[in-house]
Amino acid sequence: MVSKESRQKVREKKHLKIRNRFSGTAERPRLAVFRSNNHMYAQVIDDAAGKTIVSASTLEKDVKAKLEKTNNVEAAKVLGEIIAKRALDKGIENVVFDRGGYIYHGKVAALAEAAREAGLQF
Repeated sequence: MVSKESRQKVREKKHLKIRNRFSGTAERPRLAVFRSNNHMYAQVIDDAAGKTIVSASTLEKDVKAKLEKTNNVEAAKVLGEIIAKRALDKGIENVVFDRGGYIYHGKVAALAEAAREAGLQF
């Protein structure tokens, strides 16, 4: 009998392959996305220094107050706008998008498009 790997294991493998192709620098940091069953998280990371420059998640009170649910496409759009605004406030305009092994569809795509519309370039 053939057993399939869990979706989580497949995602982690994809993420490692993606991470081998690029990393964030001081000039062009990495916009990393993680989503759980209940929340979404986004970070702008400088991998050369090993530091998180900016972060946002649907767990934060001011973000959660704007949302009806924290795990849908609308929440992803709001989170994309917030992470872009915070990054632009820190002087970051260009980033590398790290989808975290997730398919570029739905919530992940909504976050990316909202960040682009808010002014981030990737």
